Parts: sequence; C-alpha cells; structure tokens
Amino acid sequence: MGIDFHNQQHRASYTTRQADSSWKEALATHIPFHRMGKAVDIGCGGGIYAKALVDMGVASVTGVDFSLAMLDGAKENCRAYPQITFVQGSAFNTGLSGDTFDIVLERALIHHIQDVKACFQEAFRLLQKDGYFIVQDRTPEDCLLPGDAHHIRGYFFESFPSLIQKEVERRHNSQLVTESLQEVGFQEVNELKLWETRQVYANKEQLLADLQGRVGRSLLHELNDTQLSSLLEHIRNAITTEASIIEKDRWTIWIAKKK
Repeated sequence: MGIDFHNQQHRASYTTRQADSSWKEALATHIPFHRMGKAVDIGCGGGIYAKALVDMGVASVTGVDFSLAMLDGAKENCRAYPQITFVQGSAFNTGLSGDTFDIVLERALIHHIQDVKACFQEAFRLLQKDGYFIVQDRTPEDCLLPGDAHHIRGYFFESFPSLIQKEVERRHNSQLVTESLQEVGFQEVNELKLWETRQVYANKEQLLADLQGRVGRSLLHELNDTQLSSLLEHIRNAITTEASIIEKDRWTIWIAKKK
C-alpha cells in the first residue's frame, strides 16, 4: 500500500497546516534568517515550510518536489507569496544551479530516501560558502515514544505493532545522518530535538476526522479502511479529555554548515 504522491487526489494533503511557532523559534536561535537571500526547500510537498521561510525573513524560496501533483497543491497554497517559485526535481538532481543558495531545507524527506549521502551531496552542491543545511526527520527513537493526548502517533504502533518494523526500516538513526553529512563535506553539525506542535484541534472529534482523512500522514496509508477504523476507535477510548488537543511530534533536526 502506501501513499501515491503523484495522485492528484492527494495534492492538498500536505497544504492544510501552518508551520508552528515552536519550529520557527527553535531554528531562529541557530540561523539568521533575516539575512538569508535565497533558500531551496527540497521535498517541499504543499509548500507549508516554504511559506515559513519567507515569513522568517528569507527573500526568496524555491520549492522542489518530484511530484507534479504536490507542486500543483503547493502553488495554490502559496499563491499569496510571490517570493516562492516551484520546480519539479528530485533530491538527487534538483536541476538548480550550484553554489547559489544560503539555505537548503529538507524536512520530512530523508525517510523516503535510502541513499542519504547522495541526497546530501546535492544539497552541498547547491549551497554557497557559509550556507546552512537543515535536515529534519524522525529517528526510530523519535517515532516509537508512547502515545498520549499530545503524541498521537504513538497510538498507531500500540494498535498495529506491525507498523513498527515498517517505520523503523524507513527511518535513519542519528549517527548515520551525522556521519553522512560530515562525509560529504559539511562542518559544524548540530543536532536538536524538537517537540513541534503539529496541529491544535478544538476537540477529540476534530482530531479523529483529520485522522480519518489520513491528512498529511503517509504512514496511515499503510492501513486499509477497516484497520483505520479500528485505530480511530482505540484513540477515541484512549483520549478521555473533551477539551482542545495540542498534537505534537518529536523530531530530530540536524543543522550543518558549508565552509
């Protein structure tokens, strides 16, 4: 199973959120975004974080994705941002000029890629001297934390332990990411842990409706409709509050610099 990123039915799946202030604040302590002229967001999906980069002060952003369907959704999502342009390309071959960008962002991308070193080589090529490379993804340890009213993802694995192997197999551990960054030439590799707010729901029913649509959650495409219904029932019983729900995901962020 799994999500088909090229299917036009999923074009808006990664456009429905905004980057939370927790993400912006964490990165702003390490990178002077207001002094950055050009950034590229590789694996940009619906353009959520391309918009965030502009909001933080980057003058222009190029979004790159291998899926025309995703790019269609991103263009619609970012129509109020003339600073953002989009091109079709892969993480290994963006088709963009080298030594050009101040920032390369790859958020929630590398778990779809086996050869992260080749992916990082393309990012290194794109960056100017003193440029910043931001890699954000979940390590296996990030993913398998227990579920609670904030960490909804943890309930996925409680309900379907079969998803654990699939999740672990596609995630890269911290040591491999750091060593791969260093091997392609990056220096000053810093690692951060971030509980990033994903979404705030008015109540439990709103959360369940979002999960029902599998919105922005590629892992849920591994479940059929019957399994998904079972998962929703488990979450309905596990979360007892009827108040608003602040969903958070635990991420690892690597910030590397090209010297």
